[in-house]
Amino acid sequence: MIDFNFNEEYILENERALLRPLKTTDFDNLLYFSMNEPELWKFSLVSGSGEAGLKKYIQLAIDAKKEEKEYPFIVFDKLYNSYAGSTRFYDIQLLHKTLQLGYTWYGKDFQGTGLNKQCKYLLLSFAFDKMGMERVEFRADNNNKRSIAAMKSIGCKEEGVLRSNSVKQDGLRRDSIVLSILKVEWENEVKQRLLTAMKP
Repeated sequence: MIDFNFNEEYILENERALLRPLKTTDFDNLLYFSMNEPELWKFSLVSGSGEAGLKKYIQLAIDAKKEEKEYPFIVFDKLYNSYAGSTRFYDIQLLHKTLQLGYTWYGKDFQGTGLNKQCKYLLLSFAFDKMGMERVEFRADNNNKRSIAAMKSIGCKEEGVLRSNSVKQDGLRRDSIVLSILKVEWENEVKQRLLTAMKP
């Protein structure tokens, strides 16, 4: 039984991170990154760079939530007492008990600080333990080596590469690598790996 409602305000929280539903008013909380760190969206299919780009980015995410396709979060870092970025569940297939986790980005000051693993633990715990998912999928530009390494470091298994499967911001075609975590892998390995990595 899937225990999930798109209209509910889910808040995911631990000692380091707080994830809450993304709102239109979060434009102000994320504007600094949009204006000063445009490279954050280098490999993203949807850019949040610049004021207009960020407004569109947030509105697309909120519209997709209303259509019950996605569930976007804003990320708050308790250690730095600051908003740090955004992430979301998308391609949510409740019938098949699968979803994708992505559209994840953090400001430069939050990268490499351990925040990502804290957030991934919260999101994966929610997906597998609360929503009852059987599979969580991740995709990235096959040239985004940093993102791929991060996904593999938490226990994602590489499945293959979708060749020329989407259009990049510059109009060129992109190859997308596909990785995933299955529920049994979460329970037997990934959950403990993340807990160990999160220890101070």
